[in-house]
Amino acid sequence: MAERKPEWPEPGDLVIATIETVTDYGAYAKLDEYNKRGLLHVSEISSSWIRNIRDFVREGQKVVLKVLRVDLEKGHIDLSLRRVTKREKIEKIKVWKQDRKAETLLRNVAEKVGLPTEEVYAKAGAVIEENYGLYEGFEKAVKEGPEALTKIGVPENFAKAFASVAEERIQVKRVKVKGTLEIRCIKPNGVKIIKDAFLNAKKAEKTKDADVRFYVIAAPKYSVEVLAENYKRAEEVLQRVSQSVVSNVVKAGGRGTFRREK
Repeated sequence: MAERKPEWPEPGDLVIATIETVTDYGAYAKLDEYNKRGLLHVSEISSSWIRNIRDFVREGQKVVLKVLRVDLEKGHIDLSLRRVTKREKIEKIKVWKQDRKAETLLRNVAEKVGLPTEEVYAKAGAVIEENYGLYEGFEKAVKEGPEALTKIGVPENFAKAFASVAEERIQVKRVKVKGTLEIRCIKPNGVKIIKDAFLNAKKAEKTKDADVRFYVIAAPKYSVEVLAENYKRAEEVLQRVSQSVVSNVVKAGGRGTFRREK
Protein backbone atom coordinates (compact mmCIF):
# COMPACT_ATOMS: atom_id res chain seq x y z
CA MET A 1 0.00 0.00 0.00
CA ALA A 2 1.13 3.52 -0.75
CA GLU A 3 1.17 4.58 2.90
CA ARG A 4 3.86 2.00 3.67
CA LYS A 5 6.33 3.63 1.30
CA PRO A 6 8.72 6.28 2.64
CA GLU A 7 8.06 9.75 1.27
CA TRP A 8 11.36 9.93 -0.62
CA PRO A 9 13.55 7.28 -2.29
CA GLU A 10 17.14 6.70 -1.21
CA PRO A 11 20.23 7.02 -3.44
CA GLY A 12 20.83 3.64 -5.04
CA ASP A 13 17.15 2.66 -5.05
CA LEU A 14 15.58 1.27 -8.20
CA VAL A 15 12.27 2.95 -9.07
CA ILE A 16 9.48 2.52 -11.59
CA ALA A 17 8.99 5.80 -13.43
CA THR A 18 6.87 7.26 -16.22
CA ILE A 19 8.58 9.60 -18.67
CA GLU A 20 6.56 12.82 -18.70
CA THR A 21 8.63 15.34 -20.67
CA VAL A 22 11.58 14.89 -23.03
CA THR A 23 13.93 17.85 -23.61
CA ASP A 24 17.24 18.43 -25.36
CA TYR A 25 19.13 17.91 -22.08
CA GLY A 26 17.27 14.88 -20.76
CA ALA A 27 13.85 13.86 -19.53
CA TYR A 28 11.61 14.46 -16.54
CA ALA A 29 10.07 11.36 -15.05
CA LYS A 30 7.35 10.77 -12.47
CA LEU A 31 8.32 8.22 -9.81
CA ASP A 32 5.18 6.09 -9.72
CA GLU A 33 5.81 4.67 -6.24
CA TYR A 34 6.49 8.04 -4.58
CA ASN A 35 4.46 10.58 -6.54
CA LYS A 36 7.62 12.64 -7.02
CA ARG A 37 9.33 14.00 -10.12
CA GLY A 38 12.98 13.53 -11.05
CA LEU A 39 15.44 14.46 -13.77
CA LEU A 40 17.03 11.91 -16.06
CA HIS A 41 19.95 13.87 -17.52
CA VAL A 42 21.04 13.06 -21.07
CA SER A 43 24.42 11.86 -19.72
CA GLU A 44 22.61 9.20 -17.67
CA ILE A 45 20.41 7.84 -20.45
CA SER A 46 22.94 5.69 -22.31
CA SER A 47 26.63 4.85 -22.30
CA SER A 48 26.67 5.17 -26.09
CA TRP A 49 26.45 8.38 -28.12
CA ILE A 50 22.94 9.81 -28.32
CA ARG A 51 21.79 11.42 -31.56
CA ASN A 52 18.13 11.64 -30.56
CA ILE A 53 16.98 11.25 -26.94
CA ARG A 54 13.62 9.90 -28.14
CA ASP A 55 15.43 6.88 -29.56
CA PHE A 56 15.94 5.87 -25.91
CA VAL A 57 13.03 7.38 -23.97
CA ARG A 58 9.68 8.85 -24.95
CA GLU A 59 6.72 10.47 -23.24
CA GLY A 60 4.42 7.99 -21.50
CA GLN A 61 7.05 5.22 -21.36
CA LYS A 62 7.45 3.15 -18.18
CA VAL A 63 11.10 2.67 -17.25
CA VAL A 64 13.20 1.33 -14.39
CA LEU A 65 15.63 4.00 -13.15
CA LYS A 66 18.28 4.20 -10.48
CA VAL A 67 18.24 7.07 -7.97
CA LEU A 68 21.59 8.89 -7.97
CA ARG A 69 20.99 11.85 -5.66
CA VAL A 70 18.14 13.21 -3.55
CA ASP A 71 18.10 16.86 -2.44
CA LEU A 72 15.30 17.13 0.12
CA GLU A 73 15.79 20.86 0.59
CA LYS A 74 15.36 21.65 -3.10
CA GLY A 75 13.08 18.71 -3.83
CA HIS A 76 15.37 17.45 -6.60
CA ILE A 77 15.91 13.81 -7.57
CA ASP A 78 18.60 12.82 -10.09
CA LEU A 79 18.02 9.58 -11.97
CA SER A 80 19.91 7.21 -14.24
CA LEU A 81 18.85 4.74 -16.91
CA ARG A 82 22.28 3.62 -18.09
CA ARG A 83 23.29 2.36 -14.63
CA VAL A 84 20.39 -0.11 -14.43
CA THR A 85 21.46 -3.62 -15.41
CA LYS A 86 19.19 -5.98 -17.33
CA ARG A 87 18.89 -8.23 -14.27
CA GLU A 88 18.00 -5.31 -12.00
CA LYS A 89 15.33 -4.20 -14.46
CA ILE A 90 13.74 -7.66 -14.59
CA GLU A 91 13.77 -8.06 -10.80
CA LYS A 92 12.38 -4.57 -10.15
CA ILE A 93 9.50 -5.03 -12.60
CA LYS A 94 8.69 -8.40 -11.03
CA VAL A 95 8.60 -6.94 -7.50
CA TRP A 96 6.61 -3.92 -8.64
CA LYS A 97 3.97 -6.11 -10.29
CA GLN A 98 3.76 -8.29 -7.19
CA ASP A 99 3.36 -5.23 -4.95
CA ARG A 100 0.52 -3.94 -7.09
CA LYS A 101 -1.18 -7.33 -7.09
CA ALA A 102 -0.73 -7.60 -3.31
CA GLU A 103 -2.50 -4.25 -2.85
CA THR A 104 -5.42 -5.48 -4.96
CA LEU A 105 -5.59 -8.74 -2.99
CA LEU A 106 -5.51 -6.80 0.28
CA ARG A 107 -8.51 -4.77 -0.89
CA ASN A 108 -10.28 -8.04 -1.73
CA VAL A 109 -9.63 -9.26 1.83
CA ALA A 110 -10.98 -5.98 3.21
CA GLU A 111 -14.19 -6.44 1.20
CA LYS A 112 -14.50 -10.02 2.43
CA VAL A 113 -14.21 -9.09 6.14
CA GLY A 114 -16.10 -5.81 5.78
CA LEU A 115 -13.36 -3.54 7.11
CA PRO A 116 -11.31 -0.64 5.65
CA THR A 117 -8.17 -1.73 3.81
CA GLU A 118 -5.98 0.30 6.18
CA GLU A 119 -7.43 -1.54 9.19
CA VAL A 120 -6.87 -4.95 7.58
CA TYR A 121 -3.27 -4.01 6.86
CA ALA A 122 -2.73 -2.79 10.43
CA LYS A 123 -4.26 -5.92 12.01
CA ALA A 124 -2.88 -8.56 9.64
CA GLY A 125 -1.06 -7.25 6.57
CA ALA A 126 1.77 -5.61 8.51
CA VAL A 127 2.82 -8.80 10.31
CA ILE A 128 2.55 -10.80 7.08
CA GLU A 129 4.73 -8.28 5.26
CA GLU A 130 7.28 -8.26 8.07
CA ASN A 131 7.59 -12.06 8.13
CA TYR A 132 7.13 -13.06 4.49
CA GLY A 133 6.53 -10.04 2.32
CA LEU A 134 2.88 -9.23 1.56
CA TYR A 135 2.56 -10.98 -1.81
CA GLU A 136 4.70 -13.90 -0.64
CA GLY A 137 2.33 -14.20 2.33
CA PHE A 138 -0.60 -14.65 -0.01
CA GLU A 139 1.38 -17.33 -1.88
CA LYS A 140 2.16 -19.17 1.35
CA ALA A 141 -1.53 -19.09 2.23
CA VAL A 142 -2.28 -20.85 -1.07
CA LYS A 143 0.38 -23.50 -0.51
CA GLU A 144 0.01 -24.09 3.23
CA GLY A 145 -3.42 -22.76 4.17
CA PRO A 146 -4.39 -20.28 6.94
CA GLU A 147 -1.98 -22.01 9.35
CA ALA A 148 0.95 -20.34 7.57
CA LEU A 149 -0.45 -17.01 8.77
CA THR A 150 -1.84 -17.88 12.20
CA LYS A 151 1.55 -19.23 13.28
CA ILE A 152 3.10 -15.76 12.83
CA GLY A 153 0.35 -14.07 14.84
CA VAL A 154 -2.36 -13.26 12.28
CA PRO A 155 -5.83 -13.57 13.87
CA GLU A 156 -7.66 -16.66 12.60
CA ASN A 157 -10.53 -14.79 10.93
CA PHE A 158 -8.08 -12.67 8.93
CA ALA A 159 -5.91 -15.68 8.10
CA LYS A 160 -8.91 -17.53 6.67
CA ALA A 161 -9.91 -14.49 4.62
CA PHE A 162 -6.36 -14.09 3.27
CA ALA A 163 -6.22 -17.80 2.36
CA SER A 164 -9.64 -17.68 0.70
CA VAL A 165 -8.73 -14.66 -1.46
CA ALA A 166 -5.35 -16.17 -2.31
CA GLU A 167 -6.92 -19.44 -3.46
CA GLU A 168 -9.36 -17.50 -5.64
CA ARG A 169 -6.82 -15.13 -7.19
CA ILE A 170 -3.39 -16.79 -7.23
CA GLN A 171 -2.44 -19.76 -9.33
CA VAL A 172 0.85 -21.15 -8.06
CA LYS A 173 3.00 -22.60 -10.80
CA ARG A 174 3.81 -26.25 -10.28
CA VAL A 175 6.22 -28.73 -11.80
CA LYS A 176 5.35 -32.35 -12.57
CA VAL A 177 7.41 -35.52 -12.15
CA LYS A 178 6.22 -39.06 -12.78
CA GLY A 179 7.13 -42.71 -12.80
CA THR A 180 5.72 -46.18 -13.41
CA LEU A 181 4.79 -48.71 -10.75
CA GLU A 182 4.53 -52.39 -11.66
CA ILE A 183 2.51 -54.10 -8.94
CA ARG A 184 1.39 -57.74 -8.66
CA CYS A 185 -0.41 -59.63 -5.91
CA ILE A 186 -1.95 -63.01 -6.68
CA LYS A 187 -3.56 -63.47 -3.28
CA PRO A 188 -7.38 -63.79 -3.18
CA ASN A 189 -7.65 -60.25 -1.83
CA GLY A 190 -4.85 -58.97 -4.09
CA VAL A 191 -6.97 -56.25 -5.72
CA LYS A 192 -7.87 -54.81 -2.32
CA ILE A 193 -4.23 -54.98 -1.16
CA ILE A 194 -3.10 -52.98 -4.19
CA LYS A 195 -5.96 -50.48 -3.86
CA ASP A 196 -5.23 -49.94 -0.16
CA ALA A 197 -1.51 -49.48 -0.89
CA PHE A 198 -2.32 -46.62 -3.28
CA LEU A 199 -4.86 -45.03 -0.94
CA ASN A 200 -2.58 -45.18 2.09
CA ALA A 201 0.40 -43.78 0.17
CA LYS A 202 -1.66 -40.86 -1.14
CA LYS A 203 -3.20 -40.19 2.27
CA ALA A 204 0.25 -40.08 3.89
CA GLU A 205 1.37 -37.38 1.42
CA LYS A 206 -1.78 -35.27 1.53
CA THR A 207 -0.26 -31.80 1.86
CA LYS A 208 -1.04 -28.35 0.49
CA ASP A 209 2.21 -28.09 -1.46
CA ALA A 210 2.05 -31.39 -3.37
CA ASP A 211 -0.59 -33.25 -5.33
CA VAL A 212 -0.27 -37.02 -5.92
CA ARG A 213 -2.14 -38.75 -8.74
CA PHE A 214 -2.34 -42.41 -9.79
CA TYR A 215 -3.48 -43.73 -13.16
CA VAL A 216 -3.97 -47.25 -14.48
CA ILE A 217 -1.86 -47.85 -17.59
CA ALA A 218 -2.70 -51.52 -17.99
CA ALA A 219 -2.53 -53.83 -14.98
CA PRO A 220 -0.04 -54.53 -13.49
CA LYS A 221 1.37 -51.15 -14.61
CA TYR A 222 0.31 -47.89 -12.96
CA SER A 223 1.46 -44.32 -13.50
CA VAL A 224 2.19 -42.06 -10.53
CA GLU A 225 2.45 -38.27 -10.94
CA VAL A 226 3.42 -35.63 -8.40
CA LEU A 227 2.81 -31.90 -8.82
CA ALA A 228 4.71 -29.54 -6.50
CA GLU A 229 6.14 -26.03 -6.42
CA ASN A 230 9.68 -27.17 -7.26
CA TYR A 231 11.50 -30.25 -8.52
CA LYS A 232 13.22 -31.03 -5.24
CA ARG A 233 9.94 -31.25 -3.36
CA ALA A 234 8.25 -33.17 -6.20
CA GLU A 235 11.05 -35.76 -6.32
CA GLU A 236 10.94 -36.24 -2.54
CA VAL A 237 7.20 -36.96 -2.61
CA LEU A 238 7.46 -39.20 -5.67
CA GLN A 239 10.10 -41.36 -4.04
CA ARG A 240 8.21 -41.65 -0.75
CA VAL A 241 4.89 -42.46 -2.43
CA SER A 242 6.35 -45.09 -4.75
CA GLN A 243 8.34 -46.70 -1.93
CA SER A 244 5.24 -46.77 0.27
CA VAL A 245 3.15 -48.51 -2.40
CA VAL A 246 5.82 -51.11 -3.19
CA SER A 247 6.59 -51.73 0.49
CA ASN A 248 2.95 -52.25 1.48
CA VAL A 249 2.30 -54.63 -1.40
CA VAL A 250 5.45 -56.64 -0.71
CA LYS A 251 4.59 -56.90 2.99
CA ALA A 252 1.20 -58.33 2.02
CA GLY A 253 2.84 -61.02 -0.09
CA GLY A 254 2.93 -59.33 -3.48
CA ARG A 255 5.67 -57.88 -5.67
CA GLY A 256 6.38 -54.38 -6.88
CA THR A 257 8.93 -52.22 -8.68
CA PHE A 258 9.17 -48.52 -9.48
CA ARG A 259 10.81 -46.80 -12.46
CA ARG A 260 11.31 -43.05 -12.62
CA GLU A 261 10.35 -41.59 -16.00
CA LYS A 262 12.32 -38.81 -17.62
